[in-house]
Amino acid sequence: MSILTALEKRSSNKCELCAATNDLMEFEVAESLEDASVENHALICKTCHSDIMSEEHNFNHWRCLNESMWSEHKAVQVLSYRILDMIGSESWANELKEQMYLEEDTLNWAKRGIASKLKVLDSNGSQLFAGDSVTLIKDLDVKGGGFTAKRGTKVTGIRLTDDPGYIEGRVGGQMIVLKVEFLKKS
Repeated sequence: MSILTALEKRSSNKCELCAATNDLMEFEVAESLEDASVENHALICKTCHSDIMSEEHNFNHWRCLNESMWSEHKAVQVLSYRILDMIGSESWANELKEQMYLEEDTLNWAKRGIASKLKVLDSNGSQLFAGDSVTLIKDLDVKGGGFTAKRGTKVTGIRLTDDPGYIEGRVGGQMIVLKVEFLKKS
């Protein structure tokens, strides 16, 4: 069963954040230590996705988190925590975040993914965000991997690191660290 199919079944075909039923997509909740699985994904709608990726937020849309933050699924809890942190300028969002109880490993996962103030820029100067897709602009020897990542290879669902000069991405089935100077946003 695909991740998307499992998420649709788990959520009864509703956005796990706002309960919308249209334009649903799988969303990897990055910075997990586990391999990609349904457990580190959430089913969200295009409205939620657009607002997560935007620098300007529709604060009223996120009032739905007062219900979704109590989800039994860790990925939804983590995503709710991160969004509440992202819109922390709203007093009600801070109050909800303070009400959340997360197990220690889940809280650590949530905090690992909170965007730092540093901007991560690709070779063209475009800002990269967790979940973006990038393309390699140069053949790269993968140390310890025993293969060469070829120019033109697309890497989807990237993860940001603490260093703005590097991102993590899956190439050839392996999670590797890539220098942003050899990448362009897709």
